[in-house]
Amino acid sequence: MVAHVTGSTAATLDRLPRWARLVRAPNPGPMTLDGTNTWLLDTGSGVLVVDPGPLDEEHLRRISGYGEVAGVLVTHGHHDHVEGLDRFRELAGGPPLLTEGGGYAGLTVEVLPTPGHTADSVCLIVSDGTETAVLTGDSILGRGTTVVAWPDGDLGDYLATLRSLTRYTGLPALPGHGPALADCAAAAGYYLAHRLARLEQVRQALAGGATTPGEVVDVVYADVDPVLRGAAEWTVRAQLAYLSGGRGEGGDRRSDDTGG
Repeated sequence: MVAHVTGSTAATLDRLPRWARLVRAPNPGPMTLDGTNTWLLDTGSGVLVVDPGPLDEEHLRRISGYGEVAGVLVTHGHHDHVEGLDRFRELAGGPPLLTEGGGYAGLTVEVLPTPGHTADSVCLIVSDGTETAVLTGDSILGRGTTVVAWPDGDLGDYLATLRSLTRYTGLPALPGHGPALADCAAAAGYYLAHRLARLEQVRQALAGGATTPGEVVDVVYADVDPVLRGAAEWTVRAQLAYLSGGRGEGGDRRSDDTGG
């Protein structure tokens, strides 16, 4: 039985990179854990703000008060990450919304497309030349696993994303929710194994007579908190689309998972 994951999937990080500061938004909940993580990245000549978070005036004023804002980046377009974007930019004097990587004074930022949780999800590889970390948005969380937000989210894309993130061995993961993790690759590997095991459970549920997403949830996610049942059904719909020949990795159409 593959249990519902509630803890961290890799060791938690003892110390953030010296250029990173976490300011957590006051929007805790079943889907947001302790709240949305807004990351402030000190370039040495201004601050890059990642995911301003919800439209909470106190939070937005707080993150606008850490110095001149050189730019804003977002990991994906869910409202708990970007609802406050326009108001934050207003408070911060209109800093640019950055969609591409590059060098920003003392930091380099690589924007890595990582679709799956959503179609627009990205991760950010950030380094000052000495310390490097991966800002994972909701592709990898600091605690538990993330939802594949069907129909925008795609399981084939997500499996490919997780495989790509297993390359970042030993680099910290700074997630969109929950604590920072010590090893992005370890967390991605756990997520990948968990997703493949869930797929096998879905196959077995279908073979056992389940015919609707709700019936699959009853079998495969029987241990999930009832408040998260809707999220579980999103993921099941993504799993069913994948198994029935929906878009697979790299845009291919496939009737089965051959990824391990």
